[in-house]
Amino acid sequence: MAEYITQIDYLILMFIQEHLRFDWLTGPTVFISHLGNSGLFWILLCLILLVFKQTRKMGICGLLALLIGALITNVALKNMIARIRPYEQFPDIILLLERQKDFSFPSGHACSSFAAACALYWTSEQKKRLVGVLSLILAVLIAWSRLYVGVHFPTDVLCGVMIGIFSGWTVWQIIKKISDRHPVGIENSSVKEDGENG
Repeated sequence: MAEYITQIDYLILMFIQEHLRFDWLTGPTVFISHLGNSGLFWILLCLILLVFKQTRKMGICGLLALLIGALITNVALKNMIARIRPYEQFPDIILLLERQKDFSFPSGHACSSFAAACALYWTSEQKKRLVGVLSLILAVLIAWSRLYVGVHFPTDVLCGVMIGIFSGWTVWQIIKKISDRHPVGIENSSVKEDGENG
């Protein structure tokens, strides 16, 4: 079964390499792929959001989601499964950036990107939803870039995306429960006042 999945992964990567790679697209895609290195872009974004009171909850949730995703992906699954990179298994896959030092499954870039982006999107208020939407678009581009440059199998990226979504969703649910039990802020005060007046 594992060999069958790997063969499908390989065929998809070869299709991307032969039909979807373009000289004008390679430079920007490599740059986008590097944005996800070690989750540093997402960490920096969340730290910036922490500075402002209006976006502080988003920043906290993003960092927590990144932590959960990293524990599942980089600490546990990568070392347990120890899947080698596609270019190490198949010499005809052309690598477009530096060789990676860790294992292939699942994709840490895809996981961290979707963990942070989903957390930011789900915890953002309607007026600040643009940050979440732009984060999701960037997460999709980073995940796709890992296939384009040849450092991950499609199943690596798919699993990374799913873990990232799960991490963001978990943090969102925790924050919702905490908010329900300990409502704070102007909005909650106004709701209480309206209830008393009614």
